[in-house]
Amino acid sequence: MLTAARAPDARLCLATRQVTPLSDMLRYVVGPDGAIVPDLSRKLPGRGAWVTATRAALDQAIKRKAFGRAFKGKGQSAPDLPDLVETLLVADTRAALSLANKAGRVVTGTTKVQSALSDGNISLLLHASDARPDGIRKLNGFARQLEAAGMHPVAIVDCLSGVELDLALGRSNVVHAALLSHPTTAGFLARCRRLERWRMGTTASVPEGHCPPPDRMQGTDTE
Repeated sequence: MLTAARAPDARLCLATRQVTPLSDMLRYVVGPDGAIVPDLSRKLPGRGAWVTATRAALDQAIKRKAFGRAFKGKGQSAPDLPDLVETLLVADTRAALSLANKAGRVVTGTTKVQSALSDGNISLLLHASDARPDGIRKLNGFARQLEAAGMHPVAIVDCLSGVELDLALGRSNVVHAALLSHPTTAGFLARCRRLERWRMGTTASVPEGHCPPPDRMQGTDTE
């Protein structure tokens, strides 16, 4: 197994005990009140503890009281910590969509989305997670037809609800949208993938008796 010293862009996950790239992890610190708090920006002061960026991994870390050991008893993880992480990830994803919208990269409405797809300038097709299945099938099918005809493929995501789309875009009843190719679109897609992985990712089960003791040098940092 790689050590943290050999892999500066990786850390040991408190839950899985696997050395994992930082891009696939979330950092946690102890707040002023002693509570464990997520550090999505990786900028909060103090020693950090790292967990694979899935709800399953965080649930596992909490169950094993891994934070208490990593922080030498100084941190307490609240039962609703996974819900807090999801709330923050959704807010960050929504903010990225808002940024793309302010850059003029977002098209909404089924007719306008179809037109934009036909023009070949779209790199991402976005559906509300609670959109009607028939509307999703229609637009996805249209995108696949264009791809088969030689158009470049588009990413398709549905990680935000209709209410969240409305909040991000500052308009009502957004169900389908498309994002033009742009750095802000790439940033939004990266956050969508992170949110999807958080919700759907799984971790390998490690029997409690076989879980090695926390390694301060690998499972935490001094950032």
